[in-house]
Amino acid sequence: MEIVKAKGPNELLTWEDMQKMRYSWAAANEAMRLAPPMQGNFRKALSDFTYAGFHIPKGGMNLHIAYKYVFESLHLYWSVNSTHMNPDYFLEPEKFDPSRFQGNGPTPYAFIPFGGGPRMCPGKEYARFEILVFLHNVVKKFKWETVFPNEMMKVDPLPTPAEGLPILLHPH
Repeated sequence: MEIVKAKGPNELLTWEDMQKMRYSWAAANEAMRLAPPMQGNFRKALSDFTYAGFHIPKGGMNLHIAYKYVFESLHLYWSVNSTHMNPDYFLEPEKFDPSRFQGNGPTPYAFIPFGGGPRMCPGKEYARFEILVFLHNVVKKFKWETVFPNEMMKVDPLPTPAEGLPILLHPH
């Protein structure tokens, strides 16, 4: 809101404004933690190992047939939700709490909506830019309210508001 109040009616955001939107980005990160844009990925086992009584053999990876082999234990499917909702990394994981992303933020690789390391999505910064510009314009131009304030979430296969999250927009 500070940026909205400091801008003229037709004045656009600057790069400096974007850098000041730390809380907005923290809120966006928390939303992506709860409903990640990427649900997971396949990984290959680099060596034989046993986990929870299941033997996982060392194996190669072929993306064209990966779905076939998931159930044959040759390849592993890693789920973003299993990490983002892990109480070892996020206290009260079901709670919406943007403060998790202020200060030092979460443990490295505990929050990975865009992947991590050398395979991180190259569009991460573009997505950040788009999200912040969108939030700025919604806050600047509208007051909004949810039609169903206590709407439940369903997973099918992604976390989705059960009623589609209808909102009412009221121009300022």
